[in-house]
Amino acid sequence: MATISNESKAIFEKIKNQGLLPLYFHQKREVSLSTLQALYEAGIRVVEYTNRGEAALENFKAMLELKKASMPDLLLGIGTIKNEQQAEAYHQAGADFLISPCFYQPISDYVQKHNLTWIPGCMTASEINLAEQNGVGFVKLFPGNLLGPSFVSAIKPLFPDILFMPTGGVSLEQENITAWFKSGVSAVGMGSKLITKAILENEDYTTLTNTTQKVLTLTQTIKNNL
Repeated sequence: MATISNESKAIFEKIKNQGLLPLYFHQKREVSLSTLQALYEAGIRVVEYTNRGEAALENFKAMLELKKASMPDLLLGIGTIKNEQQAEAYHQAGADFLISPCFYQPISDYVQKHNLTWIPGCMTASEINLAEQNGVGFVKLFPGNLLGPSFVSAIKPLFPDILFMPTGGVSLEQENITAWFKSGVSAVGMGSKLITKAILENEDYTTLTNTTQKVLTLTQTIKNNL
């Protein structure tokens, strides 16, 4: 079984410490950049951009330039990686980590060959086991709304060395976030519930920063009280 690199462990720890991982995509470069800036100003230091449109790669490269210029302590990863060609493109662009909606062996082979950090999506015990046998240390539970915290409670004892993060089905409410962390997750992924369609359409970055600060504080409080 492949071992997890120290670099990957450090990235996993940073996600775990932050407690939530914001994720989003927007076709417009400026909106993508301004959203990243708003998240950063809220105290976010790990972000997932999603590979969900034709402009994604070029937008991501621009975001990496912004990171290099004014956000040196930010980790910027790319999500919705579904094949090794996408993995290679974003690896060459300079992504800090890769996230997939599923486990796919050719991606696993590619990231192991190049010693990259990868978080695959899993939905069953068989998929989680396959991921673990391939040296994966952090799994995205997707779609989280179909699985629920009770799934984590049941599966966690079987995979004590795996870190879990649900994406989808995570809301901003204290009760929901608490239920996930009580079940044993290490972080929660937040997309459209946090970075809403309205925020992006209206370019309302002040609201995004304020909301993110509140959710970040809430998440830290929940984690500390468990």
